[in-house]
Amino acid sequence: MFTGIICDTGLFKGYRLGKREMAVEAPSISSQLKVGESLAVNGVCLSLIRKEKNILVFNLSQATIQVTNLGSLRQGERLNLELPLTLSAPLGGHLVSGHADGKGKILKITQRKNGKRITVSFPSILRPYFIPKGSVALNGVSLTVAELHSSSFEVELIPITLENSNLGQLRTGDTVNIECDLIGKYVYNWIKTARR
Repeated sequence: MFTGIICDTGLFKGYRLGKREMAVEAPSISSQLKVGESLAVNGVCLSLIRKEKNILVFNLSQATIQVTNLGSLRQGERLNLELPLTLSAPLGGHLVSGHADGKGKILKITQRKNGKRITVSFPSILRPYFIPKGSVALNGVSLTVAELHSSSFEVELIPITLENSNLGQLRTGDTVNIECDLIGKYVYNWIKTARR
């Protein structure tokens, strides 16, 4: 479990074994992880399979490649990293499982006085899980839905988010991982099931 508050960023170093593995350079947190432990990479919970000095190596399943942007990374691309939540850590963002619901596309980026506003498209199947002022994670970053449309939403990116994550480097047309609010998904499922 994660909170969507990025603790560090790493650099994508490449795929191995035909995209069955990916390598991430993360010198500042590599010593904190042991083989078998989890790390959220661009909001996707991955298990560490080995370390090569400051390089962390993870398995990629076919499902992860299809649902997330981890199968289409560019060499040297900056990746958001978050260590798992502990019971002694404050819940600074919202509950994030690290299981992305799908990919969104950046439709528009607007420069604001204190940051940026981005518009993100989403797959229609995810529409029931969004509400105005609700939570969403983009590339693992906990954000608030500022405006909601039929097939897209807008979020505000404040300076600290732009500086401490890879969201500041996004361009129109880029793909981001979307994880909808975990509690919202359970509530929606419970209501839908109860009506049967």
